[in-house]
Amino acid sequence: MLAACSGNQKPVDISKAKEGKDAKYETARVAEEALSSYTRIPGTLKPCNQVNIFPKANGFVKAILVDLGSKVTKGQLLMILEAPELESQLQSVNSRYLQARETASASSEKYRRLKEAAKEAGSVSPLELDNALSRMKGDKAIVEAERFNVSSVRTMQDYLKVYAPFDGVIVDRNVSPGALVSAGKSSDLPMLVLQDLTHMRLEVSIPEDYVDKVDLSQMMRFYFNALPGEEHRAKISRSANSLGNMRQEIVEIDVANKDNRLKAGMYAEVEIPLKSGATSLLVPNSAIVRSTERKYIVEVKNGKALLVDIKEGMKGTAMTEVFGAIKAGTEIISPANDEIKNGETL
Repeated sequence: MLAACSGNQKPVDISKAKEGKDAKYETARVAEEALSSYTRIPGTLKPCNQVNIFPKANGFVKAILVDLGSKVTKGQLLMILEAPELESQLQSVNSRYLQARETASASSEKYRRLKEAAKEAGSVSPLELDNALSRMKGDKAIVEAERFNVSSVRTMQDYLKVYAPFDGVIVDRNVSPGALVSAGKSSDLPMLVLQDLTHMRLEVSIPEDYVDKVDLSQMMRFYFNALPGEEHRAKISRSANSLGNMRQEIVEIDVANKDNRLKAGMYAEVEIPLKSGATSLLVPNSAIVRSTERKYIVEVKNGKALLVDIKEGMKGTAMTEVFGAIKAGTEIISPANDEIKNGETL
């Protein structure tokens, strides 16, 4: 629905068509001005940040340190998983690393001795010295590879501890101690759902017909269904600048929620200010006569009634934008009714 034009605009001057006791109808004049109004669109409150926490490694849930409704801080330990095979894997790769390091140490020592011996002519052939150098470099490369394997397994072990990525509240928990969890399965439910509720986003879908008429310079007024009587004001914080599958543009309004009164998923009625790109012909709402066949206004022409068909544009509580064979300044009857006949003497 649309509201009226701003209160400081007075486009219509209502006066008596005839002075005296015999005046039958009141009249007004068609005004030509830019119509400023708003439309009411439902919006949904969403958390500023939300993350579904999935496991990074396969394992069993060993301990859950939080529950539904728990307030957590960034970096706080939330869950501990266990994977016995990772411990065995770490011991295996660590053993290979130690073995490779000892082999590389022996190769380095052999090369050093051959290099010392080669100082005396004819004691060591150049080919043997080159082979020892190549063997030493190869063993050192193997050491680096095994060191990387150890680091990789230790990183996997670190994944068994789940930490909070930001301050927030746990709003959902889907696992219990002893549960088997697997990494990389998007079809599974998240272990935990964390939301930042100190800042919220009010998401509103603007229909295609209104996207070019939204007045970003004005404050938005919105009312939450769960908090009747409370009015909130804010400006549009960001917009998608494109239409989605439903031919609507998503805009967001930042809403502070320091006292945690607002909850994610709450519905609100948002008054989106609209502006007309050009001047429009405005008439009082009461001047429009509607029937099943037509919509028209009653023009006063040479003291007689002339029914003029119109089409309605944006509508406010007092004024309506109209299109038709009328001009600004035309005298019309307001309020009008269907009892007035075309050509009737006024």
